[in-house]
Amino acid sequence: MPVEFKLPDLGEGIHEGEIVEVLVQVGDRVEDGQPVLIVETDKATAEVPAPVTGTVREIRVKPGQTVHVGDVLMVFLKEGESETAAPAPAPAAGPPPKEEVRPAAPAPAKPPAPEAAAPSDGPVPAAPSTRRIARELGVDLRQVPPSGPGGRVTTEDVRAFADRAKKPAAAPEAPPEAEAKPAAPPKTPPLPKLDQAGLVEHVPLRSVRRATAKHLALSWSQIPHVSHMDVADVTELEEFRQKYKKQVEEAGGSLTFTIFMLKAAVSALKRFPRFNSSLDMEAEEILLKHYYNVAVAVDTDRGLIVPVIRDVDRKSILDLSIELKQIAEKAKQNKISLDDLAGGTFTITNIGPLGGTSFNPIINYPQVAILGMARARLQPVVKGDLRNHRTVTRLMLPLNITFDHRVLDGADAARFLTTIVESLENPGNLMLVM
Repeated sequence: MPVEFKLPDLGEGIHEGEIVEVLVQVGDRVEDGQPVLIVETDKATAEVPAPVTGTVREIRVKPGQTVHVGDVLMVFLKEGESETAAPAPAPAAGPPPKEEVRPAAPAPAKPPAPEAAAPSDGPVPAAPSTRRIARELGVDLRQVPPSGPGGRVTTEDVRAFADRAKKPAAAPEAPPEAEAKPAAPPKTPPLPKLDQAGLVEHVPLRSVRRATAKHLALSWSQIPHVSHMDVADVTELEEFRQKYKKQVEEAGGSLTFTIFMLKAAVSALKRFPRFNSSLDMEAEEILLKHYYNVAVAVDTDRGLIVPVIRDVDRKSILDLSIELKQIAEKAKQNKISLDDLAGGTFTITNIGPLGGTSFNPIINYPQVAILGMARARLQPVVKGDLRNHRTVTRLMLPLNITFDHRVLDGADAARFLTTIVESLENPGNLMLVM
């Protein structure tokens, strides 16, 4: 029978993508696992493999088309199968057997649908991002009923299973007159007819720009943003950076201020763990994460990409210098994978190389804080007190911590940023956490 191939789950929170390229034609023979499509989804490009060995019977998508998880992309014929199944062979000719009369057996009772899949001893088919979500939610993948092709457990399966497990018993329905209707969200007013004033070019909102628009709109609508700012004297840190810059470059890395910020931020996150959390409003819980995966915003010609550096607390300055350079190059070359973007607990964005004195970044939902860095500049700084002071020239780095006011307060932000400033201003202390 023909096999309908639907867009599978491609990673956590991924619901749609754009077809970049169709790699096969109708009539082509394909192997199970052979890439047949390239899909750009949520800032990453992924190859979609064939689910069977056989022949391409039908292609239902084309480049530039937006598809959703569950949409039929292609139809395949399995190897050895024809368009129509062969009819069952007729019974051999001969005298009909005597009919044997037996009492009718009662129909077996239909078993109730199981709430969860029966555990098995083998590994459960699931993407790495799905396994990570399962670990975070405390879900045993063997108990989750799969909905993906070939018995694959998807991220949506895991979240639905977790929601069912923690959902309280349904309360009795209130009488109709007692039901309160929730207020409908305000509708976005239509745009005026802009082309009446002049020529207007229509550019489709696609791929990275569309994903960014949706993600940031979600963050801004859900999180009450508050920012706290400070400056760090990084004069001595810059001297240290210049001293070891060439050595790091020869090892394949790039020693930037962002590298030192990764270590300083993790040191502060350990001291103030709520900055490394997420808020579950439905369960009314703050989820404190005891791992430190820091996302770093990278400017590309396709838009802002935010890859994740995992286990920052376990890596040296040299390790981070090499890894950040490599993953930033992957992002700029459109070779980033979905796993490279998943699992971040805190975000750093450095606008400094492009200029500016300060800015207020938007939190990377579902995180609760983001640290912004502006351009370090030589500035006159007064040292001493009112009676005995002097003016010196120092390299000053503007910093901004934007946080979720539902989880954190201004005093928390001040202490957190002060801890980071102290680490950057005292490279000797920062070396202790490297």
